[in-house]
Amino acid sequence: MSFRYVAGVLGQTVTPSGPYQNSTAPGIWSLAGQANFKAQSLWPTQGSFPPVKLFSVGSSSVGQLGLGNTTNYSSPKQVGALTNWLKIAGGKYHSIAIKTDGTLWTWGSNNNGQLGLGNTTSYSSPKQVGALTTWSEIAGFNQTLAVKTDGTLWAWGSNAQGQLGLGNVTNYSSPKQVGALTNWLLVSCGSNFSTAVKTDGTLWAWGVNNFGNLGLGNTVFYSSPMQVGALTIWKSVQSGTDHTLATTTSGALYSWGNGSSGQLGHGTASSKSSPTQVGVLTTWITIAAGEVSSFAIKTNGTMWSWGGGSFGRTALNTTTDYSSPKQVGLLSNWSTVSMGRTVGGSVKTDGTLWTWGWNSNAQGAMGVGNTTNYSSPKQVGALTTWLSVKIGQEHLLALSS
Repeated sequence: MSFRYVAGVLGQTVTPSGPYQNSTAPGIWSLAGQANFKAQSLWPTQGSFPPVKLFSVGSSSVGQLGLGNTTNYSSPKQVGALTNWLKIAGGKYHSIAIKTDGTLWTWGSNNNGQLGLGNTTSYSSPKQVGALTTWSEIAGFNQTLAVKTDGTLWAWGSNAQGQLGLGNVTNYSSPKQVGALTNWLLVSCGSNFSTAVKTDGTLWAWGVNNFGNLGLGNTVFYSSPMQVGALTIWKSVQSGTDHTLATTTSGALYSWGNGSSGQLGHGTASSKSSPTQVGVLTTWITIAAGEVSSFAIKTNGTMWSWGGGSFGRTALNTTTDYSSPKQVGLLSNWSTVSMGRTVGGSVKTDGTLWTWGWNSNAQGAMGVGNTTNYSSPKQVGALTTWLSVKIGQEHLLALSS
């Protein structure tokens, strides 16, 4: 999750360390920047957040846009009238969000209980999950994972391959705690597997493992969290359909899992069952994994992609597959990035939203008013107030001030 300060929230100039050095408050901040601000007691607390709206676009076959219907839209539509949204995540056919009051909300497909509402009924409008106000991090695919402010990890939804981490293969329609530990930090969901980073810098994975998706050096399925190696330097993790990207505290980028379309970035179309570094650079900061493509942003604001380029999914103005990172254009103002099955999106530091990919298959999820495929980033409207973007299978969610 990244949070873009609106001018005046802090009302002062700060000098964070690392890549945020000499930055001022307005801008889009990664988890590292957020942690830095929190350490300085400069991050907004509950009740001090600026108004933030939620928008959605694309396929709404099961109500995943949250607009109260099952109509597809090719231009962004505001979800309700509330302006207290904080974090968003796109599942396969469902959506997840946290509000500034710490409440958790879901909507869309619920055939496996992935909405966490205690039933398997699908909903086309946001529904609150329980009554708690302590939710902090979220992720989804066929399953849903969430971390609370106390560091506990919770899971629900599809569990056919053990992707909930509960030691079984039973589906659950209400949140279930994963173990008893209180040091979970970040979570990500692939197709039938899950990954997470703890506060001690360790990396964990569980679920389906047919391509080595879990990074454990084998193809054995696990229904409980398993530590990936022994390193304690992991900073972020993002899982796609059946491959995973992760960065370290030094800025190195690693990948593993299915590499058949070059999505691992190692210069080949081979799969890897253990984390393998992508090149030698240590300037990677933001990552996104899709179905067959991968994206990453460097500390200098340039964006790079690799993997399956069919229908323009790599945003490289081509449909060619690449097995090594290629720069997307020449700009250096990319801030956040998300990749779904067919469509990708990014918010720039100027607050504009850009999308690309197989737009016809995603029912207009690019948000550019049509269902035409684009192999280069296209700006969504003219707004300069976009904060973050997350993409599911065929739908896009975005926050705007």
